[in-house]
Order: sequence, then structure tokens, then C-alpha cells
Amino acid sequence: MKIIAILSGIAMLGFSAFTMPSCSKNSGTTPPISGKPTLYDSLGGTAMVPDPANPGTQIEKGRLGIRSVLDSTIFVIAADTAINGNFAVLLNEVSMGNLSGYTALSNNLTDFVCVATGAKNFSYGGKNMADAHNPATNSRMTGKAANSDFDAFVHDLVIGAKKNGLPDNLISSVGALVETLRSQVVQM
Repeated sequence: MKIIAILSGIAMLGFSAFTMPSCSKNSGTTPPISGKPTLYDSLGGTAMVPDPANPGTQIEKGRLGIRSVLDSTIFVIAADTAINGNFAVLLNEVSMGNLSGYTALSNNLTDFVCVATGAKNFSYGGKNMADAHNPATNSRMTGKAANSDFDAFVHDLVIGAKKNGLPDNLISSVGALVETLRSQVVQM
């Protein structure tokens, strides 16, 4: 049951980016055009720190912070029956012990948010949000999202961010960014 709950949460995160491929590292870091810090910079930026999930490797502090919030959000969503029904494919995989879809979702969602918050040394080449959330173009989605699904996701994301100590001003900034995707994600 615990695995199903975890997968349910993971499935909801697919709500934002399940079919997105991983970003790739480019050479060098491009400073913000305006000279002002990006949201990614505010979330930790490009300073390299040890990756607790992969001993012996380094990760950008901004990426680690984003991944930490998203992984916490996965667990919050796992318990949220209001939104986890849209991801039967992923839930079935996890219940059978196949975590590849979960791992891909966690990595892809982290990649997407890094780029969306202004990370300059990554690129994104995945599906657009409308196609990623449409069962006709993404067989991993078992239904279209309603406004109530999107609202539940945002609520759970805020809880995940608070569990990681993200300050309210950054939660608001991330929330505003997520809200810009509503018209692409909600399709009913």
C-alpha cells in the first residue's frame, strides 16, 4: 500500500512533466541577461555541492533544492486521493516493482523546473505541456486534468516546499510560475 501511495504522488508529478527528457549539461554557465538573479539562483544557483542521493558526486545547489522540494511533493501527492487517479500506468508499474517510470518522472520534473526557473546551463527538449498532459499524445496519462486537479497539485507543491523550508516569498514565485502552465495542463 505504501508503494502505491508513493507512486500515486509520483504520478501526479507527471502532471507537470512525465514525458520530458532529461536536460543536458552545456559547457559553462550563462549569467542572467539582466544581471539580476534568476529564480533558479534564488533557489540555490549553480554552486556545486555534494549530492546526498549519489555519494561521491556533485550537484548544483539549485537543482538539489528543486529536486528536494519535488521529491517531498511526491510523497504529499501520494496521499492525496483527489489527484492520483490520473496515473494508473505509473501506479501499476510501481506496484509491480518497476520504479523506472518513477525515476524518470522525478528526474524529468526536476529538469523541467530547473529550466523554467532560469537555469542557464541546462536545456529542455521534451513535449510541450499540452501534449504531455493529453492522453491522446501521452499514453502514460489516463485522463485529462481538470482545474480541481491542478489546484490540488499546487496545494501539494506548497506543502512539499514548506517541508523543505522554502521561504514564503520563493514559494509565491514558484507558484506564480506554475500557474502560467494552467491553461496548457488543464484540458477539460
